[in-house]
Amino acid sequence: MTNSEKPRILIIYTGGTIGMVETADGLQPFDFSHLMDNVPKVGQLGYQIDSVQFSQPIDSSNMSPAYWNMIVKDIADRYDQYDGFVVLHGTDTMAYTASALAFMLRNLRKPVVITGSQLPIGDTREDGTENLIAALQVAAAKDDNGDPMIQEVVISFQDYIVRGCRSTKFTSTGFHAFKSFNYPVLGTIDLHIEYAKPYLLRHQTAEPLNPFYSLDPSVLVMWLFPGISESVVKAQLATPGIKAVVLRTFGAGNAPTEQWFLDALSDAVGRGLIIYNVTQCQNGGDEQKRYYTGDMLAKAGVISGYDITVEAAVTKLMYLLGAGLTSDQIKEYLGISIVGEITVG
Repeated sequence: MTNSEKPRILIIYTGGTIGMVETADGLQPFDFSHLMDNVPKVGQLGYQIDSVQFSQPIDSSNMSPAYWNMIVKDIADRYDQYDGFVVLHGTDTMAYTASALAFMLRNLRKPVVITGSQLPIGDTREDGTENLIAALQVAAAKDDNGDPMIQEVVISFQDYIVRGCRSTKFTSTGFHAFKSFNYPVLGTIDLHIEYAKPYLLRHQTAEPLNPFYSLDPSVLVMWLFPGISESVVKAQLATPGIKAVVLRTFGAGNAPTEQWFLDALSDAVGRGLIIYNVTQCQNGGDEQKRYYTGDMLAKAGVISGYDITVEAAVTKLMYLLGAGLTSDQIKEYLGISIVGEITVG
């Protein structure tokens, strides 16, 4: 294999456990410019691998739209130079980042594979090495036509490849940390990496990458619970500066039907607030008009989120709010799938 034939992969290291090594002073991020020294197995892949990293790697709990912009810019600036991209990231907010990048990397036609680990590379029982190697292989994979097998943002973690904007971290201790509850996995990582081709995102036209950098974080997430008071609901809906609310409802999109509650929602919608109904259940989705209680939400002006994850709901709202759309346009886009984030119908 000549150098020009080698898959060209760029690693973007943002921080997180996967980039840590044990030192006399505790866990420290290692320099990914010396990746082969730290993870010698990577050299056996035969890829051309380059890396960039945040000047100050962050704990993923500190992830924000400003950092998402940095990741998008790293990809956009080098998009034509590489066959695929691997983003190394802490697990806590990985699903939010995967969802955000799915919306921000408009017209993406190459793999962006996000991975991390539960234990640091160098730990006796670490999972980082295998996760990194699998992510690189996913980023390099081609289909029968020689096109990238993955043409979207995905999370590759432990034994599964899942669509980024369908992913949720569901355990803080297990190696199988991420699930796609409402969409089939895109691939399994075993003796071989097998792809579920019918579920992979494919594009009808070839458009140039069109990165988006203007997310608007004026979003609030409001959890319902039995006994939530009128003052608490009204205070949240009146939070200064918010433009949209992700309403975490019960079951199939249900909520209290007390008149004060419905009036509070209706008044907020009348003031221009966008309210997006997203169930608290990880599996299944919002069937807003199935029950009387959910139907009352629809009559109050609440928009159904179908089977969207809360991570995708938050970042989709940030994306639509930042795109300069009218309220009616945003509501229309909330009801359709932009990058495979919801199942409609």
